[in-house]
Amino acid sequence: MLAVPYAGFAYVENASDAFFWSVQSVDTVKYSRDLARQMLYDASFLQIIDQQVREIAGIGATHVAIGTPYDKEFIPVLRMWVNAARQHGLSVWFRGNWSGWEGWFEYPAISREEHIQKTKKFILDNKSLFQDGDIFTACPECENGGPGDPRNTGDAQGHRKFLMDEYKTTQDSFERIGKRVTSNYLSMNGDIARLIMDEPTTEVLGGIVAIDHYVSSPARLVADVKAIARQSGGRVVLSEFGVPVPDVHGVMQEWEQAQWIQNAFKELIAMPEVVGVNYWTGYGGSTALWREDGAPKASVEVMREYFIPETISGYVKDTLDRPVEGALVAHPYGSVVSKKNGFFAFPYRGRSIAITVTREGYDSRTISLEVPSKEIFITLSQHEKDFWFRFLSFLKNILSFFRRD
Repeated sequence: MLAVPYAGFAYVENASDAFFWSVQSVDTVKYSRDLARQMLYDASFLQIIDQQVREIAGIGATHVAIGTPYDKEFIPVLRMWVNAARQHGLSVWFRGNWSGWEGWFEYPAISREEHIQKTKKFILDNKSLFQDGDIFTACPECENGGPGDPRNTGDAQGHRKFLMDEYKTTQDSFERIGKRVTSNYLSMNGDIARLIMDEPTTEVLGGIVAIDHYVSSPARLVADVKAIARQSGGRVVLSEFGVPVPDVHGVMQEWEQAQWIQNAFKELIAMPEVVGVNYWTGYGGSTALWREDGAPKASVEVMREYFIPETISGYVKDTLDRPVEGALVAHPYGSVVSKKNGFFAFPYRGRSIAITVTREGYDSRTISLEVPSKEIFITLSQHEKDFWFRFLSFLKNILSFFRRD
């Protein structure tokens, strides 16, 4: 599995690690946050956690999003969720917050400065919670707490500065504990993103805009993602999306929910602007993928199809059958780079596909595949043949001659 969410081209170790998105997550907030105090000392909660995380892992997720607050009171519950994630081979997307930021569980309000200092201490004091490949969001939808929504306060610049200061603090803290944890997925409402995420801010935040976005149709979702990417100059993470939200989508039958997700994913996989997705939610609420009794809805199979896609793998070699490292294999859903042994792999959908393979010093090749085979071999010809190439080519021809005799 890719250890850290990436931006740009990717090396893939084997075909089973070829995904449409580097982050494929399902959210657990209805249980991991909303029931955090209620289930704090309830031993049966362990079984509920294990079941939910096991099901999420089973549909091909790379991450599970956990909304447990970061306050000391809730650390035991947070550890339950994190331990379950590790047992089922998942990275964790920490999407909690300090309860005082939005007034959860009757906690007193905290300031921006307190938020940053508490977050720093939390990371440094809880090193064992984190692993390479995790994501840490210090303040999901920050506009919902603290000083207030910058659309109402008029303090867009102050909000930007807080996000940037928070990001620097988390970066420094994870570096101090020696963990490769992504901390610039600072999720926000789509309208806030349009206000806050200008190009300079996005650049400071590592070129990522994370949006919690609920809209009426897949077409609107795609249009909004493209517009936000274009405005910000960055790439987009759908840090929350799901259907149906009654105020937005009305009431949906299960098959309608599945069709909506299918239509959205069909478009999103072909968008280089999209880095990752977090479906909200797995269990609980109108958008849930599983019913309360644990039975899957029709949408679960749709998620599985896109989270565990069909893959094509192969090798790039030169005309002497030597592996070509660093060849760029461009396909309809992105690009991958061949490894030292020439290996590459990528996900696909459909019955036909075209790929283009390029490498400096070689002639590029475009190949059309009908009903793609599982493994292909691509030969690139060098522009200029050096001495060793000519010598080895001569030996190859001599050997071929004697084999014919």
